[in-house]
Order: sequence, then structure tokens, then C-alpha cells
Amino acid sequence: MIRTNLATRPFYNDRAVQTWLLIAALLIAAMTVFNVTRVLQYSRSDTQLGGEADRDEARAADLRQQAARLRATVDAKQLDFAATQARQANDLIDRRTFSWTDLFNRFETTLPDEVRITAVRPHVDKQNGIVLGITVVARGVEDVSAFMERLQETGAFANLRPVEEHYNEVGLLESSLEAGYTPGAAKPAAKGASSPR
Repeated sequence: MIRTNLATRPFYNDRAVQTWLLIAALLIAAMTVFNVTRVLQYSRSDTQLGGEADRDEARAADLRQQAARLRATVDAKQLDFAATQARQANDLIDRRTFSWTDLFNRFETTLPDEVRITAVRPHVDKQNGIVLGITVVARGVEDVSAFMERLQETGAFANLRPVEEHYNEVGLLESSLEAGYTPGAAKPAAKGASSPR
């Protein structure tokens, strides 16, 4: 058996190498095309976003200028005047919710026989709401204390306290009381349900 190569040149597997090189070249070309299209796409997107950002910044600057012009046109005196008018309107509304009838019904059901009311002065306070100044005349401190206890039991009076007490020229105790008043906080007690006088 002859074991020598009779060919003038040795056989190389050229076709397989060329096929693999062609496949590799095609893959490289495809990746290059993909990368180039992505770079172009991102470049266009970046340009578009940059333009939108420029337009947004210009719009923000324009809005800041408009706000500055509007602030310059606001008259502080007119603003203070409007605020004063609003406060007065709110005070009128608060006074409208105040019912003298309801207040005097409460006084009638809580007033001891020995105590007389000589003055009632309501005013509206921002923090405490309606504040009543009540001036009463009584024979002694016990009668005024009984009146104050009965008022507090109604639930409509809060922070009831004497402000000033003195005896007048006929020997009766004249006491100035102050209390926060909440209209409608509790119904006035019925005449028969009030504590005995």
C-alpha cells in the first residue's frame, strides 16, 4: 500500500476558512450598521430634546417676566383695603349668627332670684370667637358664683371668670364677668328643668 502523497501541492481546506471569514465579515458589517443607525438615532433625539429644553427655558423666563410685571401692578394699599373689607364682612357674618333671644333665654333659665343683669356687651375675638362681657348686681359673692355655675352647666359658656368686683353705693355687689360664648352649643334648659332658685 502506497502511503506517499502524489499531489504536487498539499490539499488545504480553503472553502471552510473562506466561509467562516465571510460569515464573520457579514456579522461585523451588520453590527456596524446597527451601531451607526443607533448613533444617528440618539443624535437626532439629543438634538430634539436639546431644542425642547431651550424652548422650555425660554418659556420659563417669559413666565418669570410676566409674574414680575403682575407683581409690580399689585397695589399694596388696595390689597390692604380688600383685606380690611373682608375682615369687616366676616365680623358682620359672625354677628349675624349671634342671637340675642337665645342668649336671654339662657340667662332667664340660669339667673338666680338674687342676681340682676345690668349690662351685656358681646364682641368678636379672632382667637376666642364671641366673647361676652356681663355686668351683674347681687347681694353677695355666693349668688354670683351660683349664676356662674349655672351658666357653665349650659355648655354654651367657656372660660367664665370675674373681671372686676366691687360694692356699689347701696351695698350690693357689682361684678363684671367675661365668658366665651358659643351660640347653639347646648339648648337652653327648660324653665322647669332649671336648678331651684
